[in-house]
Amino acid sequence: MEILFEASGGVGLVTLNRPQALNALTLGMVRALDKQLRAWMGDPNVRCVLIQGAGDRAFCAGGDIRALYDSGKSKSGTLTADFYREEYRLNRLIKRYPKPYVALIDGVVMGGGVGVSVHGSHRIATERTLFAMPETGIGLFPDVGGSYFLPRSPGRVGFYLGLTGARIKAADCLYAGIATHYVPSGALGSLIDALRKNAGDAVTDVVARFAVSPGKAPLEQDRDTMDRCFAESSIEAIQNALEADGSEWAKGARTAMGEKAPTCEKVTLRQLEHGRTMAFEDCMVMEFRLSQRAMAAHDFYEGVRAAVIDKDRAPKWRPASLAEVSDADIEAWFAPLPGGDLDFS
Repeated sequence: MEILFEASGGVGLVTLNRPQALNALTLGMVRALDKQLRAWMGDPNVRCVLIQGAGDRAFCAGGDIRALYDSGKSKSGTLTADFYREEYRLNRLIKRYPKPYVALIDGVVMGGGVGVSVHGSHRIATERTLFAMPETGIGLFPDVGGSYFLPRSPGRVGFYLGLTGARIKAADCLYAGIATHYVPSGALGSLIDALRKNAGDAVTDVVARFAVSPGKAPLEQDRDTMDRCFAESSIEAIQNALEADGSEWAKGARTAMGEKAPTCEKVTLRQLEHGRTMAFEDCMVMEFRLSQRAMAAHDFYEGVRAAVIDKDRAPKWRPASLAEVSDADIEAWFAPLPGGDLDFS
């Protein structure tokens, strides 16, 4: 079974159960989780939901991009629309869930894994947490609600994370608002037991008894440079500001951006700027539009080829440079979909 469910002691426990694939989400997992969350929502015997990943490497490393690649390349079936539509509806269900939703983010969490954790009421990082939104490196954009939560991180932290795909650990996850608590990995089993045994206590109080400080966030030391450089209004201007700064941190950020798909970098900057002032549901409608434009474009298939299939790490983006990507090209990604936009019915 790709996903497991268990309810006891007032706790509904979800286990993403594809450890060999770093618990990457399939459409079947999305559908099963959506159905179970709705059932638990109306079950008086379930007062909170916990979600965890199987194995000791990952909470969830993302969506099953190989399946999307295969479906899109063969032009067979409707997976490239169905997966994103149902995944985004699930993200919204978690965001609006009426009961405490506790994500145990122990290990790698990227892409789709962020979508089934970051919107929950309690997001627990451990010393093994490794977060990233690396989508622009495979011809996508930071989705699953990235347009909502990234620009709401302090200053321009979310813009930095979305445009560079930077990997961060627990202390930075708390600093950025991605996680709400830090609990050592070895204490998670005791935390689950305590939630089951203390049904009369508020979930927040139980979690607080296990939470400790993760230490100082490395992101803090570069915040001034980050806020200044990533406040520029174009990708070119951000890169120029990083180059002019000249620090090792700025050079690293500049290099990371230069490796990403030029179109997706420009799409992402506009997406995050729009998302700063949009309601969550409106962000998801926007992201569904972007997902379908990405599925119809060259860069996603080239990015997955280079990262997952041939593993040569040498994608040939099309267009290959920022200068070749016009404002009109980017605007077209945000236009309403001819077949109809995402709805939440």
